[in-house]
Amino acid sequence: MTEAVVVDDSHFMRTVISDILEDAGVEVVAQAGDGEAGVEAVADHDPDVVTMDVEMPRMNGIEAVEQIMATNPTPVVMLSAHTGEGAEATFEALEKGAVDFLAKPGGEVSTEISAHGDALVETVRSATRADLDSVAEVDDADDTDAIETDHGYVDDPTLVVGASTGGPRVVERVLASLPLAADLRVLVVQHMPEGFTGRFAERLDRHSEYDVREAEDGTRIGGGEALVAKGDYHMEVAGYGNGRLRVKLQQDEQQHGVRPAIDVTMETAAEAIDDSLVGVVLTGMGSDGAAGIEAIDAAGGATLAQDEESSSVFGIPARAIETGCVDRVHSADEMGKAILDAINTEN
Repeated sequence: MTEAVVVDDSHFMRTVISDILEDAGVEVVAQAGDGEAGVEAVADHDPDVVTMDVEMPRMNGIEAVEQIMATNPTPVVMLSAHTGEGAEATFEALEKGAVDFLAKPGGEVSTEISAHGDALVETVRSATRADLDSVAEVDDADDTDAIETDHGYVDDPTLVVGASTGGPRVVERVLASLPLAADLRVLVVQHMPEGFTGRFAERLDRHSEYDVREAEDGTRIGGGEALVAKGDYHMEVAGYGNGRLRVKLQQDEQQHGVRPAIDVTMETAAEAIDDSLVGVVLTGMGSDGAAGIEAIDAAGGATLAQDEESSSVFGIPARAIETGCVDRVHSADEMGKAILDAINTEN
């Protein structure tokens, strides 16, 4: 049986979260009311997974994650308030080694979380399958320089990147390595709720040479610009011409249980774009992106997937590779160069 430690400074939230997990067959072996007690509980019980609040007294969730990863590495799922401050803190926790996160509906102390029990259980179970060594090995984007090459690039290339669990750090790493000279139009689909994708776009913008922003309905981009799919909206490529593409946001049914879905963006990109196109699938749980990779391959585009060794969760890349439509498989650190090789004029 999966064993969990629940850390939250609200007794109410600890009880609700524990009840949800217990009802789903996850044994909660300990609860803790702050980060310091949480670190001690992990050391004492050696659980399979930890749910961690962000804002707590004595030691907050970010500090607790850092301590756990240094002393007793364990998959940690952050439970964050659905606010800008909560989003930024969550990304900091991911940088420290947390595997995934879930937004608390309604804020820090929420009576609504019971309605999201299935998502909590699924996220917790997914986290138990994470490879913590791969999480630790992803270099910080702050330390990443854009790659210098001695070759030219094809005209008007477009890059579509899809990721889920463990993806934010890898996406940051990849975008930070891409030089502005490549003149890419970049579309990023990271499985992430509304309210977090805007802050994620800001982080990507800070860490890369590209102008990155959250997508809005009708947004147009050209070379040197990137869009992050907005949480709770599918992002379609609705038009392309003269090196500029236009996106449409829509809220059709979820695909693979998610919205935004990687497949929606990749499939519409393959249909609309007649210039060079590269599709990349990175770490994550599930099969979203496999159909998109097939579509890009069928359209004559280049397709890349992250390898198992560097993936936190080798689900999305594995399913794409199984289609037989992935051209090359690379580690997270090699992916930037692989993208540039795909748009090399000498190929």
